[in-house]
Amino acid sequence: MSPLILMATAGLGIALLLFLVLKYKFQPFVALMLVSILVALVAGVKPADLVATIEGGMGKTLGHIAIIIALGAMIGRIIELSGGAEALAKTLIERFGNRRTPLALTVAGFIIGVPVFFEVGVIILMPLAYGVARRARKPLLMFALPMCAALLTVHAFLPPHPGAVAAASQLGADLGRVLMFGLPLTAFLCYVGYRVAGRMTRRFYPMSDDIRAEIYGPHVTNDDLRAWHNGNAQNVEQGAGAVAHMGLEESTSSLVAKLPPAPAPGFGLIVSLILLPIILILLGTLATSLLPIESTLRAVMTVLGAPLVALLLDTLLCAWLLGSRRGWSRTQVSDVIGSALPGVAMVILIAGAGGVFGKVLVDTGIGAVVSDLLRTTGLPVLALGFLLTMLLRAVQGSTTVALVTTAGIISPLIATLNLTPNHMALLCLAMGGGGLAMSHINDAGYWIFTKLAGLNVADGLRTWTVITTLLGTLGFLVTLLIWPFV
Repeated sequence: MSPLILMATAGLGIALLLFLVLKYKFQPFVALMLVSILVALVAGVKPADLVATIEGGMGKTLGHIAIIIALGAMIGRIIELSGGAEALAKTLIERFGNRRTPLALTVAGFIIGVPVFFEVGVIILMPLAYGVARRARKPLLMFALPMCAALLTVHAFLPPHPGAVAAASQLGADLGRVLMFGLPLTAFLCYVGYRVAGRMTRRFYPMSDDIRAEIYGPHVTNDDLRAWHNGNAQNVEQGAGAVAHMGLEESTSSLVAKLPPAPAPGFGLIVSLILLPIILILLGTLATSLLPIESTLRAVMTVLGAPLVALLLDTLLCAWLLGSRRGWSRTQVSDVIGSALPGVAMVILIAGAGGVFGKVLVDTGIGAVVSDLLRTTGLPVLALGFLLTMLLRAVQGSTTVALVTTAGIISPLIATLNLTPNHMALLCLAMGGGGLAMSHINDAGYWIFTKLAGLNVADGLRTWTVITTLLGTLGFLVTLLIWPFV
């Protein structure tokens, strides 16, 4: 089949994928699988080989990422239901003081965002922002915008979040190196987000009636908030205090009600449990690079530093320290861990379907043709990864779908470039920048934030979309600056 026809098939396949997801609201997993089958058949895969191609792509991808995503979700679930995430955020607010409460919530978003998915992190932390805004008599956006931007930044860039794990898997990047470069990068971006949000919120943005009444009471108007924003409020109360009520999912609420009452876990314990798998993975990567092959320590750290082993150990520690030691029965521990899986099952399947699409592109020869075309553009591979991911993110909304689709498109090109492990990690992070940018009206995260922050559509675009695009682009530029030196 001619390269032109293969290119047209690929282009029509991606267009059909976007059409199904955007126009007919197909579930992304179903759309990816359908498009993969159609592209494979049109591009010349024999019907007898079709099932083997699909199973090969799904198995290769899920064999690496399913365990990591599931274990990461379990850790986040235990921390969430034990009250650890809320306790961590409250402690940070107390230690940073009243004037730096937005920074404290940003730090909380960064730390909690590592093991917890974006949507769950928002549900956990937004009530704290509600309580702080009410007691401080300040507009909610001053606290919510930098905090939620930090949550989404970590979600787009770092393992064990599904997009980052899937992209690294398809491109063959080492997760330890992704974390080694990604942690300081995301910390820097979160701080920049805090500073940018501070400037953005110098302007007053009206709040919707329902959220304003829930936080400040039915008698507070937007004119009152404007006065408080400008520092003209009388009898202003300072400091973080009560937390506004915000309901969790019904299943979560009933699960929490069954757990025995216990004091909130300590700040140090929660931070240690979040950092433990990260440290083990980083030590495993360093041991592989620095210690001799025959070293016993290298062998031990290679096992402990394997992402699935590090996360499994942390899951067991969380179950014991946050569950069993605090009065949870074995059945309750099992129920809490099991409750993490329904929420990530579809995410895992979407990542696997992205692997199928990538496998089809390779087996049909489309990948080689696209690789040659991309090479003729003259753009650096980092720019290609960033721009493709951002384009797909902008038109269909999902960070995970954008990352896995881009990885499938550029993986044949990557195979010809002989990139170093450090460069592979930076490429994954550049793609993460594209996955962070352009969060707008077709993104569920956009609606979660704007609804809970009480913003209208236009103000959401002026604030949330702008800050996510700025941080995503800045993340790409940082990887571009580091590239020549690693």
